[in-house]
Amino acid sequence: MANDLTSLLAEGVILGPQSSESRKQILSTLADAIGAKHGIDGRDIFDAVIERENLGSTSVGEGVAIPHARIPQLSAPVGAFVRLHEGVDFDAIDGRPCDLIFMLLAPNAAGADHLRALAQVSRAFRNADLRTALRAATDQDDLLALLCPQAMAESAA
Repeated sequence: MANDLTSLLAEGVILGPQSSESRKQILSTLADAIGAKHGIDGRDIFDAVIERENLGSTSVGEGVAIPHARIPQLSAPVGAFVRLHEGVDFDAIDGRPCDLIFMLLAPNAAGADHLRALAQVSRAFRNADLRTALRAATDQDDLLALLCPQAMAESAA
């Protein structure tokens, strides 16, 4: 399924809908969550993502941001997602605040895999129906079902 991000979220994190004051605050929250899951200092992840953010906005428009970085301690690309109750400024090209944030992390050696994963996430979030459904989701389970339908189908079988 084109919108299925199970391959990136199986070892990743989906946070339930929440509030955030700023881009840095939500990036820190995501970095800490994924760092805790993988035994990596969240500050190292945050610093790498901020370094990439300083090169240019990772917003792709329509309220979506895909902050990303390379993290040497990882062995494969992994993602973390959060939906915000209200968007935060990501210096988006369309000027919209971002409320759908997908952090993508990849190992240093994952050149082509990193680009494929970035393309996969970008394709998924271009789907207006998915964005609408994610914004209507009320909890973490709803978000999981929307982003990882393959995993949900396998667990129901």
